[in-house]
Amino acid sequence: MRDTKKAFLWIIDVLETNKIVYKISGGFVARIYGVNRELADIDIEVSEKDILTIAREAKPYIKFGPERYQDENWDLELLTLEYEGQEIDIACAEANIFNQEKKQWEKTISDLQDINMTEVYGKTVPIEKMDTLINYKIKLGREVDIEDVKQLSEIKKKMFAN
Repeated sequence: MRDTKKAFLWIIDVLETNKIVYKISGGFVARIYGVNRELADIDIEVSEKDILTIAREAKPYIKFGPERYQDENWDLELLTLEYEGQEIDIACAEANIFNQEKKQWEKTISDLQDINMTEVYGKTVPIEKMDTLINYKIKLGREVDIEDVKQLSEIKKKMFAN
């Protein structure tokens, strides 16, 4: 059985104990902002130099990597962990994504300092800003991203309507 809270608190402890600069991104952040959909994984972005440190600390939980991962959407350094049944993707902040709007690969460099500090499961953590998340999901253009963008846009409208 998947225990997202336990997995989240565990990986945050690994990151903070090792003084690794990070930010939470992807679908987990969409859910933090209020998107209502099933969570696939916890996405965390770090500097490339820190992926090996995390791999050493989390060795028993490694499912993939750390190594180059490429599919139709991504080309990046990736470490995938599984803890308490919850998948955790640790990705390098520098990556290539396939921009569905432009139909071409695009280099992205995620600014690990461009964040909102938010409380999640009792821990104050750095998360990707909503506008950055929306723009990124528009570029990816997968079905799940399109749905996230719709919901995030509605949430944003309600935030500014008050």
